[in-house]
Amino acid sequence: MTRPAPNPRERSRLFATAIPPLLLLLLLTWCQPLLAESGISLDGKRKYGNDFQGFDYTSPEAKVGGTLVLHSLGGFDKMNPYTLKGTPPDLLGALVFERLTVPSLDEPFAHYGLLAESIDLAEDGLSLVYTLHPKARFADGSPVTAQDVKFSLETMKSDKASPGFQAYWRDIQGAEVIDTHRVRFLFSRKNRELPLIAGEIPIFSRAYLEKIPFDKDDLTPPLGSGPYLVESVDPGRTITYKRNPEYWGWERPVNRGMYNFERIVVKYYLDPVVALEAFKAEEFDFISENNSKQWARDYEGSKFTSGELRKELLHHKNGAGIQGFAFNLRRPLFKDLRVRQALSLAFDFEWSNRNLFYDQYRRSESYFSNSEMAAVGKPTPEELAILEPLRAKLDPVVFEAVQPPPSTTPPASLRENLLKAKELLTAAGWRMGPDKVLVDGQGNRFAFEVLLSSPAFERIMAPYAANLKKLGVAVSYRTVDLSLYQRRLDEFDYDLIVAVFPQSQSPGNEQRSMWHSTSATIRGSQNRIGLADPAVDALVENIIQAQDRKTLIAACRSLDRVLLAGHYLVPHWYLDAHRIAFKNRFARPATQPLFFSPEDWLFSWWVR
Repeated sequence: MTRPAPNPRERSRLFATAIPPLLLLLLLTWCQPLLAESGISLDGKRKYGNDFQGFDYTSPEAKVGGTLVLHSLGGFDKMNPYTLKGTPPDLLGALVFERLTVPSLDEPFAHYGLLAESIDLAEDGLSLVYTLHPKARFADGSPVTAQDVKFSLETMKSDKASPGFQAYWRDIQGAEVIDTHRVRFLFSRKNRELPLIAGEIPIFSRAYLEKIPFDKDDLTPPLGSGPYLVESVDPGRTITYKRNPEYWGWERPVNRGMYNFERIVVKYYLDPVVALEAFKAEEFDFISENNSKQWARDYEGSKFTSGELRKELLHHKNGAGIQGFAFNLRRPLFKDLRVRQALSLAFDFEWSNRNLFYDQYRRSESYFSNSEMAAVGKPTPEELAILEPLRAKLDPVVFEAVQPPPSTTPPASLRENLLKAKELLTAAGWRMGPDKVLVDGQGNRFAFEVLLSSPAFERIMAPYAANLKKLGVAVSYRTVDLSLYQRRLDEFDYDLIVAVFPQSQSPGNEQRSMWHSTSATIRGSQNRIGLADPAVDALVENIIQAQDRKTLIAACRSLDRVLLAGHYLVPHWYLDAHRIAFKNRFARPATQPLFFSPEDWLFSWWVR
């Protein structure tokens, strides 16, 4: 990828003055048309060239037709997936709206043009020109223009959009319209990830949103440029998407073999147990299961025996990130490191895995689990080069070998862990009160609530709460409906929650929303913990500014060490496979992708 040519106004100004012949020749050479690229990657290497005809995990034999019925939990009350207030229906952003580029599911971090026909990155890395496909159209037939792209960027960076987007695209300084089909993005600084995530911005019709406000929170079907239209809505219960026969992009290489269902229906259920029974009654076609007990015990019966329903494990190479009981540092109770350590010691993962999870899981030992980004052993010289300038701000244990989470595997035991926890709580100033609940020097009781979104977690909380009670901790747990749960998350109104911090194969700008102090007070951000630490901020910026894979790995491992040393959550577990079940009525490509969610690959399936 090379330097983009100057825009027409710049060029006319150059030739309006007398220029020496040699200089003129050089300028003419510099202004020649560029060799356009159909895709872009972090390291400049791509699996698919400019002439590729389709991804390997799709099939030219795919047939169009039939209806795919899916399910979701909770409900929905708006038709915009990009604002904070309210809940949108599932798949709206994936099926109705489009982006300039789309990721490949069998490369760590490579994007290929969708709305963008070509991508030209400046040599200095500080700007990028997208040339839009001339056939790109919104569903009403109006063309997708450079003005729409500029408008979309400005909208997603404004306070009308959910705050996390502003942090994610913060380093995109702005956009310049070159002509109808070309737009230049300007970056505030060189960042090798920016050229990729810039292509992830959803593109809206400026003309449409001048009539219908972006943040209007009703159920008016939106206008997008994607392969599906919203056909019908039963508020909060069902949404039906219909394949758009006039869709402009059916012949785009990234779409070949994709979106083969004539209709996609999403039905909503209030409870996952009810949803599973509905699947077994064949009310919908496909389910991805996260509950180990249900997977081990409930996916059985005559329809599974006969083959009408199938269940399967799809192994993947996805980074697992981390899940855990996350402490809200905005609560004074959890500010003391010793308190957080003590609460971690009370969780018996081995017992839970054996008795509750049917030994299906591995313990999360890193914020980058199942990834080469996970810190191991002592810091490498590359990691020390990052950590040493921050030594005065870091816990000394950061510079020691990474310690695994507390275990009860012999010779360790739960009793031994609880004794350590008691010592830590005593050192932190807690003593046993008259009602067998710990109190501090002011008589405040050690009590907190765990906020849950699913009753499935209650059986996991019960033994953990029993262990905490032995320490004198008064813990309660409560399951609330999904809409209230999301509202309380957005407002940071909780003591402890089950939090998931996912990670891609190439971490970058999204780390700001999870760990950076600027996101700690932004309503709706992913900084569930409330982390506001200058050292962590610096480590996040190191990740974002990493210029090559080796530096990125060292930066991620350095952040991992600091987060682990902070004991900001009680680590849970992960699985390196997707558990899926489906009606035996589908065909699918022979090749499975490497980095994917179940739904990602499902859109390349078809009805037999």
